[in-house]
Amino acid sequence: MHKDKFIRTRISMKKDIYLRQVGMTLLLTFAIVYKAGAQEQSRSLTLDLDKAIEIALSENPTIKVADIEITRKDYSRKGAIGNLFPTITASGDYSRTLKKQVMYMDMDIPGMDNGMKVGQDNSYSMGFNFQLPIVAPTFWKNIQLSKADIEQTLESARASRLSLVDQVKKAYYNVMMSEDSYQVLKESYDNACLNAKDFRNKYEHGVASEYDVLRAEVQVRTLEPGLLQAENGVKLSKVNLKVLLGLDMNIEVTPANKLSDYEADMYEQALNIDTSLQNNTNLKQLDLQADYLKKALVVQKMSWYPTLTATGLYNWTSMSNGPIFKDFRWNPYSMIGLTLSIPIFQGGSRYYKVKDAQLTVNQMKFRRQDLVRNLQMQSISYIDNIQKSIKQIASNKEGVRQAEKAYSIMQKKFEIGAATFIEVNDANVALTNARLSYYQAIHDYLAAKSDLEQVTGNVDLSKYMKDQQN
Repeated sequence: MHKDKFIRTRISMKKDIYLRQVGMTLLLTFAIVYKAGAQEQSRSLTLDLDKAIEIALSENPTIKVADIEITRKDYSRKGAIGNLFPTITASGDYSRTLKKQVMYMDMDIPGMDNGMKVGQDNSYSMGFNFQLPIVAPTFWKNIQLSKADIEQTLESARASRLSLVDQVKKAYYNVMMSEDSYQVLKESYDNACLNAKDFRNKYEHGVASEYDVLRAEVQVRTLEPGLLQAENGVKLSKVNLKVLLGLDMNIEVTPANKLSDYEADMYEQALNIDTSLQNNTNLKQLDLQADYLKKALVVQKMSWYPTLTATGLYNWTSMSNGPIFKDFRWNPYSMIGLTLSIPIFQGGSRYYKVKDAQLTVNQMKFRRQDLVRNLQMQSISYIDNIQKSIKQIASNKEGVRQAEKAYSIMQKKFEIGAATFIEVNDANVALTNARLSYYQAIHDYLAAKSDLEQVTGNVDLSKYMKDQQN
């Protein structure tokens, strides 16, 4: 009896241990699955266009380089201001006389026929030198020149941001276009597979011919390469977007919008297009460059002006004979003064530098005229593309509606045996082409609108940089 009780106790203990092991295994498995799911969720990112641009302006290396360049130019400006402050230097000098100079006296002195050696073996000098520009026209104008240089750098940074915004927009549009195209081709492929299956069933029941079955199955094989290519296009477009956003390649990016979402606001936006070039970054950079060259011309002219500098020094000197480090006799001396420098003649170099700078300034006027004409031509071209795309969108949308209706009719005819494979396939191809044309027209409109905004410079960068400013 005791033996049976002992056996039952052992079995109960083993059962409890087994249940605890199973429980721990299930708990560990759940934790691993939950962690993997959380990691997977954290590695995916759904973005709208504004958020994508905001991330790009914050993380893209090109923008960081542009911001560093602004800081570098500011340091150059501070360096130019530093030229107006006093310059203090410390110096030290030692010289050893190898052969002393001989001095002769122009008089008859006994014992001086061979002259008299002068000087000592060791000479020491150390002290401080001081300079302060009092009248320095070139330094004054260089400060203004450095400020103009910073303004150019700021506009160049703005140009980098505008260019990046344009690139991100087009990359985002390309992702939407590739995804919508893939969905269209996938639906066409699914329709072809369904048709092939229906033809196979009808053939087995003696309703369809073997030729129709073969044609339907061949059509499925024909669509597969295009579908794979479209899938690869989605991946490549997302990689391009992630590069612009400065994101890790392992993060899955998904657009929060589709191309058809932009159709609703398209007509209102087209009516309110601003074609003014006053914010064009190329024009602004050219104007700032012209202003910089004018200031540089003034700097060249300042080289004709005299300069006045205050100078001073405080030195200690010592001389001795014999060993180097012996018998020091330090004697301090100091002085202050003014140095006036008046440029008189330098072989005409200043004159020709001024002429060269003047011609460079004159060139900017003609460059601006040429740039304005080219920008106006681009603006007109982009507006034409926008208007053409709007018309195509309206036409293609109606084409999609008609193609969907035609395909639906053909499917019903096929179900009752009144349509051949060629007719069904033609309807499917027409529907696919109509949808692709519709999405392509929207994509072309968005790309042309982005190009126009890039040319006009009418992009509100501040709304994408609020978080950075805060």
